[in-house]
Amino acid sequence: MVTVADEAMAATPLVTPKGGGMWRYILIRFFLVIPTVFIVVTVVFLLTRITGDPITAALGDRLPPDQLQERIEEAGYNRPLIVQYLEYVGNVVRGDFGMTISDNRPVLEVLLTYGSATLELAFYALLVAFAIGIPFGILAAARRDRASDAVLRIAAILAYATPIFFVAILLKLVFAVWLDWLPVAGRASTRTELLLQTVEPATGIYLIDAIRLGSPAAVGDVLWHAILPGLALGLLTAGIFFRLVRTNVIGTHGAQYVTSARSRGVGEYRLLTKHAYRPALIPIVTVIGLQIAVLLSGAVLTETSFEWKGIGFQLAEYIKARDFVAVQGIVIMIAIVVALTNFIVDIIAALIDPRVRY
Repeated sequence: MVTVADEAMAATPLVTPKGGGMWRYILIRFFLVIPTVFIVVTVVFLLTRITGDPITAALGDRLPPDQLQERIEEAGYNRPLIVQYLEYVGNVVRGDFGMTISDNRPVLEVLLTYGSATLELAFYALLVAFAIGIPFGILAAARRDRASDAVLRIAAILAYATPIFFVAILLKLVFAVWLDWLPVAGRASTRTELLLQTVEPATGIYLIDAIRLGSPAAVGDVLWHAILPGLALGLLTAGIFFRLVRTNVIGTHGAQYVTSARSRGVGEYRLLTKHAYRPALIPIVTVIGLQIAVLLSGAVLTETSFEWKGIGFQLAEYIKARDFVAVQGIVIMIAIVVALTNFIVDIIAALIDPRVRY
């Protein structure tokens, strides 16, 4: 059975410029990723060289001058800056992000080792954002300009305006210290982590490894530890999703096809949850790519607050160690992930809404 909303979407004209269409849109979006990453690589490289070479920044107060100079020459940091830059860009293209100074590990190994933990945390945060932002956004739209709508809007503003580290401290204080309901830190208990080390090959995503282990207790322990960090990071995005859903549901609720459905006797509840709700989700898809960047940046504070040992936690440790080679590689990799995520989200948005074209 075709609904009024489906008829409206089907009646939307497919905007395809001359010589364009879906493939032209995909190619344009893909080629925009390249200069974006190139600019980020250039800016990060120059910023990490403002204070001098990375060897001096990390080891300048711990090595005698002759050994320090030897390390600088060995790493090639005594060469002209343009030569170092061109070599670094070439290495990045080949997937070589250099060696960390503080623990002498390939940066790519660090990314692969700890990236799965950050990916898992971002997944939990997105679940929280969807579970809170979308239903409460619909509820606020249904009760527009009433007291409950005002309360929900204030709560949404507080959710994305409150610093993540403050939310993390507050959640730990209430649920871990006062109520003693949830663990205060870590990704799992020591016993569960030892069990997860027996899983081969390990994915680094504790939830998947616990499921593969076949232990309900391990799965429950992993999820139990994920509640507070997932909630702390997810509330930020939930506030943004709430405002998007509320605004767009209100907008689509007054659209012509909704008015037509109302005149046919369709109930207000069905109008809100069926006809006005589905088109209002399209902006959510387009914003997810931007929210990945927010989640990854927020993961630094969240992982540090809850000792969730992911990329954000390691980035904070390398910053404290003034290991600019590691910092440079991690930031560039995060930028690449964000750029590729935005590219994928743009394609999904174009598939959902045929009006999205160049």
